[in-house]
Amino acid sequence: MNYNWNWGVFFQETPEGGTLYWEMLVSGLGWTLAVSVVAWLIAMIVGAVIGTLRTLDSKAPALFGHAWVELFRNIPLLVQMFLWYFVIPEFVPPLKRWMVNTDPVYAQFLAAVLCLGLFTSARIAEQVRAGIQSLPRGQRLAGSALGLTTWQTYRYVLLPMAFRIIIPPLTSETMNLIKNSSIALTIGLAELTFRARELGEYTFSFFEAFTAATMVYVIISMSANRVMAWVERRVAVPGLIAAGGGGH
Repeated sequence: MNYNWNWGVFFQETPEGGTLYWEMLVSGLGWTLAVSVVAWLIAMIVGAVIGTLRTLDSKAPALFGHAWVELFRNIPLLVQMFLWYFVIPEFVPPLKRWMVNTDPVYAQFLAAVLCLGLFTSARIAEQVRAGIQSLPRGQRLAGSALGLTTWQTYRYVLLPMAFRIIIPPLTSETMNLIKNSSIALTIGLAELTFRARELGEYTFSFFEAFTAATMVYVIISMSANRVMAWVERRVAVPGLIAAGGGGH
């Protein structure tokens, strides 16, 4: 099969005029990065809280954490995206009014970050739980012996150590979240994959469009990988985490 690649398509104007196709892809990249960063922050904060609840001695918080993880882990991500955009606003009147009256792109963005953030939080919660439970029990007892409350023991002793241990799986979750952001195209958010498909439909240069999108995703994901590997090396605890980082 001989295919004549047409990379010049990126420097052609879109049908609306005034914008080149490469600028359209950059616009999509901006939404991809925005969704990924905000969803990552939500996932880390909520995941840390839920993971901590699962390790408490109190039964009610632990059951709540378990229910949270099972709920978000066992519903397909695509279904969750549709639920957040089409279904949940129907049961939250203020949210529905806001989504109806605001620019659709902001409604799509909110649904995407909530969906991806909470979905990923369930996975991070499991990693936080595993990290805390892998620590020697003596660390928790030492915190109590020093007069620290349960909150202070987690804040100053257990969580800092647990997060250092789980950086490798957190790296994988970060990369997965970036790739999962492409699901937002299903609710109309004009992120990178949406724009690549749009370029292909306008110009029939699907090979060029999705090759470019693929390379951008690889660059973003590998950049996140390298940043997390650097963090891992900086906070490594001898004997608890492999030195050197990388290769996640």
